[in-house]
Amino acid sequence: MKLKVGLIQQKNTGNIADNIERLKAGICSCAKDGAELIVLQELHNGLYFCQTEDTTLFDLAESIPGPSTEIFGALAKELGVVIVLSLFEKRAPGLYHNTAVVLERDGSIAGKYRKMHIPDDPAYYEKFYFTPGDLGFEPIDTSVGRLGVLVCWDQWYPEAARLMAMRGAEMLIYPTAIGWESSDPSDEKDRQLGAWVISQRAHAVANGIPVISVNRTGHEPDPSGQTNGIQFWGNSFVAGPQGELLVSFPNLDEKIQVVEIDKTRSENVRRWWPFFRDRRIDAFGGLTERFLK
Repeated sequence: MKLKVGLIQQKNTGNIADNIERLKAGICSCAKDGAELIVLQELHNGLYFCQTEDTTLFDLAESIPGPSTEIFGALAKELGVVIVLSLFEKRAPGLYHNTAVVLERDGSIAGKYRKMHIPDDPAYYEKFYFTPGDLGFEPIDTSVGRLGVLVCWDQWYPEAARLMAMRGAEMLIYPTAIGWESSDPSDEKDRQLGAWVISQRAHAVANGIPVISVNRTGHEPDPSGQTNGIQFWGNSFVAGPQGELLVSFPNLDEKIQVVEIDKTRSENVRRWWPFFRDRRIDAFGGLTERFLK
């Protein structure tokens, strides 16, 4: 079975309405090219606001269902496509999540995933804004398959990918916002980007399923002026179940492309490389500990 997937790698500005209109245009372009599933980048409606800690920015959060699910849901229904959104969710006053939402072809909400791993690093102060997810690592069933949707920092954790795969995810999807700090030397930037790609391709190999990773691009300044801001490194890509790169986007440019995935390859690859058969589950108890001496 073949599945056409649309990827939208976009530069964002502080003009949320314009960002959304450009995303809608990109979704329409993907649908015109035959995409059945379209994936957007992390927190795609606006700037990556987590560079600073500012309580007024909680005003950016929205309910789910809410304005974004209505806007993109109407488009999903019009075009007959499945869309993966990434939103700043207001669950209750003082309770917020970084949440991916999957919209079905009829515009309804097929399911959502709340980001489980929350970073707290210079320019990525996400723990200030986001409560860790409480929905677990549960795939979302859709008309295009069972989607293992995770978000950004989750992509570094093989446990998250494995649990999604063990629950029947047919592919792993990572909306992402990651980039370089300008003071890092070029060789360090290369190492960071390489590690990011290798880690996710390894999830594809270890689990025998495709990985779809959509990152934002463009430079976004630090409102506090304490850093030089973030240059998001783009490089959105799709890897097949043996880690083979089916497409890889440029670092600094916006790009929209539809990629074809052969879903039957996962079955074949798992027969050739039966990692699930050979897992020593009787010896893995230590994985539930924080650290072992």
